[in-house]
Amino acid sequence: MQQVLICGAMIVTLSMGIRHGFGLWLQPITQAQNWTRETFSFALAIQNLSWGIFGIFAGMVADRFGAFRVLIGGALLYAGGLAGMALSTSPFMFTLTAGVLLGAAQAGTTYAVVYGVIGRQIDPAKRSWAMGVAAAAGSFGQFLMVPVEGFLISGLGWKEALLALAVIVLLIAPFARGLREPGFAGGAAPARDQSIVQALREAFKYPSFQLLMAGYFVCGFQVVFIGVHMPSYLKDKGLSPQVASYALALIGLFNVFGTYIAGSLGQKLAKRKILATIYLGRAAAISVFLWAPLSPLSVYIFASVMGLLWLSTVPPTNATVAQIFGVAHLSMLGGFVFFSHQIGSFMGVWLGGLLYDRTGSYDIVWYIAIALGIFAALVNLPVREAPIARGPAPQPA
Repeated sequence: MQQVLICGAMIVTLSMGIRHGFGLWLQPITQAQNWTRETFSFALAIQNLSWGIFGIFAGMVADRFGAFRVLIGGALLYAGGLAGMALSTSPFMFTLTAGVLLGAAQAGTTYAVVYGVIGRQIDPAKRSWAMGVAAAAGSFGQFLMVPVEGFLISGLGWKEALLALAVIVLLIAPFARGLREPGFAGGAAPARDQSIVQALREAFKYPSFQLLMAGYFVCGFQVVFIGVHMPSYLKDKGLSPQVASYALALIGLFNVFGTYIAGSLGQKLAKRKILATIYLGRAAAISVFLWAPLSPLSVYIFASVMGLLWLSTVPPTNATVAQIFGVAHLSMLGGFVFFSHQIGSFMGVWLGGLLYDRTGSYDIVWYIAIALGIFAALVNLPVREAPIARGPAPQPA
């Protein structure tokens, strides 16, 4: 168990930590290339959509052949995408590399794949807690990597900083060895009671699965809009770039605690109530942030509060999926839930750039984020967490 948690945590630290800093490149790249913010935002919107689409297939492959091969492929794609992001000279190439390629890379190196291993290798009595540990690692990665990325940009330049990250991300490969699963030796998957089609049919007919997907859509909308556009929002308001870097780092730092607490509470309390509280808390935090006078202090307070709520949805959501449907197809089902998250991410980051270019302000998107937070709180409350009732085990098709 210890090896799985350490290696999984390090992989998520690198993968999630690097991606959380992409907002720092918005202004350097758009100014250097003479592109609009919508161009940059659209590429990152495609990245999130690509992550969601490829995440489904990455989950299927990980469930069938084990996580190790998927993680190695994801690390190579990540390095290639970062290098391509640095060397792109047209919006099309930037969208292809920063969007499609990096999205596919993140699909193979983040939660759906890592949580599949945790779900299969960790005792159910500790599963939610273990997922909280892995999510906390991703948050620590944000706290660690965002300032590092800011330092690399200021010290090397935006292009050289991306090339340096392309080398760093290859460290995922040696950690992937720690997630080899004995049941997948020789490429053979363990015997299962359901085929992929049967598992999907069962999940998509189950209302609680649909409600979890709806809530996760909101999570993606909120966190990616804030993560990508808040640095530019603060700079537009006259605050220094360092304030944005420190704010993103604080989100990462406090999310270490938030995700760990959410994962631990998931072993004791109803996960649906935990999720509803998180989404309602986000709506309240954004409302107060917009209402209060803007200053570095108010930004840091907002970032700290949002940090507690940032990725704390991840452990209870994935633990609920495992609790309802079991772990045989967990990576795949987690990939489908995450696909909904990434549709929300696409909308959040793209609308942020689009509406800013149209109106000169981010206000409309902030208000949408508040309304969606209330909606997500309401749709999570009816979720049924008990294991799904099945008849005799069906024969695989």
